[in-house]
Amino acid sequence: SSDVCSSDLRFKVKSGLEAKFENIFKQSDKWPGMIMHILAKTGDQTYVAYGLWENEDKMRAAMPDMISLLDKTRDMLEELSPKLGVTDPVSGNVIFES
Repeated sequence: SSDVCSSDLRFKVKSGLEAKFENIFKQSDKWPGMIMHILAKTGDQTYVAYGLWENEDKMRAAMPDMISLLDKTRDMLEELSPKLGVTDPVSGNVIFES
């Protein structure tokens, strides 16, 4: 695949751990093939991590690194739902970029 793609992950952080959670993301490396890495605070305890990738192959290659970053924060996360667990991941090809 040669299309730019995105990886997105939704979290809910346990109360009082927001700053610690944010710092772990701020200290994370930008992985090969990653164009942009964003952590957005969407509510009091809710966040979305967003990665923009050169292509799907680069995103897949970085999956172990992304999981490693998530593992550093897993104990700080609240369950989103019994079906989802503590994360809600989505990814796909970028349709529009401005």
